[in-house]
Amino acid sequence: MSLKEFVETLPDYAKDLRLNTTSLLNDQTLGDQRKYGLLLACAHGTGYRPLVAAAEAEAADKLTPEAANAARAAAAVMAMNNVYYRFVHLSSNPEYGTMPAKLRMNVIGNPGIDKADFELFSLAVSAQNGCGMCIDSHERVLIQHGVKSETVQTAARVAAVLKAVATVHATL
Repeated sequence: MSLKEFVETLPDYAKDLRLNTTSLLNDQTLGDQRKYGLLLACAHGTGYRPLVAAAEAEAADKLTPEAANAARAAAAVMAMNNVYYRFVHLSSNPEYGTMPAKLRMNVIGNPGIDKADFELFSLAVSAQNGCGMCIDSHERVLIQHGVKSETVQTAARVAAVLKAVATVHATL
């Protein structure tokens, strides 16, 4: 089942989510690697298996194996990092910010695709997970790579829409 078909199963009260998903699928500003990589990373970021399966089907013939794996890897490593760095940020003890994380995250240094694309996927999943420290970190790298604010905003929109789709669908 494609992502479009998946969102068509949402109830009428979630019509806006169907419309927003269609708009994102029709977006021509990102290019296929960024668009489908974001959709795949954010679907994995929700942790909701039916949405992941729909996103995997949608992206199957649009992403290289390396880009698909990078999107999955961004969701995986952000699942870990967003918890840890949100803890560091929210803790009232500043000592944690000076300590090494001691967490393996080699994929960030060598994602197998363009660094800016991987950072965009990571930023979107970080937005889903509510880690401001990670959002700021990824945005800084994106700015250094010349990525425009509109592209970052679109990534956040993908994250928001897919999180909402997963939340609504899980209640059906």
